[in-house]
Amino acid sequence: MKLGLALGYWGSQPANPLEVVLQAERLGYETAWFAEAYGSDVFSPLCWFGSQTSRIKLGTAVMQISARTPACTAMTMATIDHLCQGRLVLGIGVSGPQVVEGWYGQPFPKPLARTREYVEIVRKILRRDAPVENPGPHYPLPYPGGTGLGKPLKLIVHPLRRHIPIYLGAEGPKNVAMATEIADGWLPIFVSPYRFGIYDESLRGMKEGFEIATVVPVNLSDDVAQALMPIKANLGFYIGGMGAPSENFHLNLIVRMGFEEPARKVQELFLAGKRAEAISAVPDELADEISLVGPRERIRERLAAWRETPVTQIIVGSQDPAVLRLLAEELL
Repeated sequence: MKLGLALGYWGSQPANPLEVVLQAERLGYETAWFAEAYGSDVFSPLCWFGSQTSRIKLGTAVMQISARTPACTAMTMATIDHLCQGRLVLGIGVSGPQVVEGWYGQPFPKPLARTREYVEIVRKILRRDAPVENPGPHYPLPYPGGTGLGKPLKLIVHPLRRHIPIYLGAEGPKNVAMATEIADGWLPIFVSPYRFGIYDESLRGMKEGFEIATVVPVNLSDDVAQALMPIKANLGFYIGGMGAPSENFHLNLIVRMGFEEPARKVQELFLAGKRAEAISAVPDELADEISLVGPRERIRERLAAWRETPVTQIIVGSQDPAVLRLLAEELL
């Protein structure tokens, strides 16, 4: 099993994030991943860290497709891949209606169809087989209207790689199934190795070489209950606040995992402004299953459950040097 490093959003890193990335590279970690929501962008840190490293792959987890047209994304991919000598991994996702429509001013409906079309155009641009045309309906090229002067174009720069890996950040069953069809990998969230069977049907079409890379929060501590608190806080925020009351993909996932009653209680408390109570209402069992917390021996024992899953890469949700070393010793 490979290891990745989760650095989250810019601003959530330690005082010297570069040293953490360099340590991960020295330890043999496969990838370092950066995120975006409606704050820092996902590509700028990649360029900075890429300029200071030589081997570790640079991943976006995840780039929101509504933030950029397919052509913009393909141009950025080709540029960064040249700069880092073929180390880019593009993770993409649709985000949610609050961010897509409220922040980017783009329509959210039909996210699966939009994702499929987006990936098709990006692949077509990077292959450079011909000037790019796409009949739509979500990203028509050339644009039907306007001046009428638009014409099909071909990427001027020759990509270092005609095929740059694309992973989908997906939660719903249909979206996960689509990832196995059109992408090189899948970036799940809140994975329990004890409940991985909820994805069996969605992963039925998984092809050889398909990657599953999931963030696993890791907290090395002798006090398990205390170590679970940051995981519960993160779950409480996603279940309660990262989505509309009537449409929250994270809540839906936790329900499919078997925690419907407590999950809906968490959302109710969070939306009522009772955030501390919402975090307390997150089941310890859920927080414990999706993470690796406790003393070294406990973490070593619980890694056994991950080895039984189809997960190919654990993206370590920690910047603690001791944690990075421990996981490297156990899995590399």
